[in-house]
Amino acid sequence: MQKIDFENTEIAFEDKSNKELRQTYQLFKMMNSKVLVSIGSSLTLLALKLKLPIKGIIKKTIFKHFCGGATFSECQLSIDALAKYKVASILDYGAEGKEGEEAFQITIRESLRAIEFAAKNDTVPVVSCKVSGLSENWVLEAITNQDKPSDEAVVKFDACIERLDAICKKANELRVALFIDAEESWYQVAIDRATDLMMERYNKDYVTVYNTYQLYRHDRLAFLKESHSAALEKGFILGAKLVRGAYMEKERQRAAEMNYPSPIHKDKASCDADYNLAVEYCVNHHETIASCVASHNEYSTQYQIDLMHQMKIDKRHKHFNFCQLYGMSDNLTFNLAKAGYTVAKYVPYGPIDDVIPYLIRRARENSSVDGEVSRELRLIKQELKRRKT
Repeated sequence: MQKIDFENTEIAFEDKSNKELRQTYQLFKMMNSKVLVSIGSSLTLLALKLKLPIKGIIKKTIFKHFCGGATFSECQLSIDALAKYKVASILDYGAEGKEGEEAFQITIRESLRAIEFAAKNDTVPVVSCKVSGLSENWVLEAITNQDKPSDEAVVKFDACIERLDAICKKANELRVALFIDAEESWYQVAIDRATDLMMERYNKDYVTVYNTYQLYRHDRLAFLKESHSAALEKGFILGAKLVRGAYMEKERQRAAEMNYPSPIHKDKASCDADYNLAVEYCVNHHETIASCVASHNEYSTQYQIDLMHQMKIDKRHKHFNFCQLYGMSDNLTFNLAKAGYTVAKYVPYGPIDDVIPYLIRRARENSSVDGEVSRELRLIKQELKRRKT
């Protein structure tokens, strides 16, 4: 059994100079305060609205840490830096929350450009895509929550599927994988329906499309198994990216306000149990499921390694991947890469104006997850002490 030392900070922060490490420490120290994150987020949005000159500060701090760059050429530098340590990159166009035909065409164009860019980079095997970037939110909500959605909703959803198909078709032609992000539960049935259709079309001989399963929802383990059964019945390989989830507070708040049962597990232990059962299920069915453990959780990461070792599965098997967010959990990413596993960073990119909502969400999520930022601070402090800086 291979036990990886995820506390090895020398490997985790090998790519950072002393100055960069100290800057990272200061950033996470600020993000460790929910009050500071809340005030900072509000002030940032206000400053942008008032057109105050703060973009330079953002670019040198939180943008630099959590994004690969504003353009592909800037991203290339980040991609090459990761590749030096055998870490791949997953490109994620960071714009969020825009609707309308013009916005949808921008999403399609950016997705196609990212796929073409990835096809020319050996260390960019995957591009990420949000279905909400291809449809009005009310359409996704209508398809998800109504037994008989209006004719207008159905027509618009069909148009969304056509847009998604154009992206998936190009990804399949150029042999670039596509991760379809999970989103809020009130949109998710529509997203699942569109993604399942794309997997059926494009996951025959090559796993192009991956759906994302948010295991902080108490129904997603069962849905993963249902998805696999459907894939076996229809003759395609299931692509499964396993995450815990990104909208916990939002989900619980909406459920309370609208008086329906929360889709979120009652506690962290239940979520962790389902996540690890999902990992186990994918490993046990790895010939017909290609999976990605997209997690910052050390136990879940090591659990997959243990299962692979027990089943004598090669570290570089094409159906096994790990990934973490750019700027987070370097102790997992770089130690996995050093040990010879297939691992990638989720690398958001795009103009600063467009990715500000992503960055604010990232800061708020990190400050709300108990222990996550504290762990980052502890590991950075440990490495600074080791270097005696």
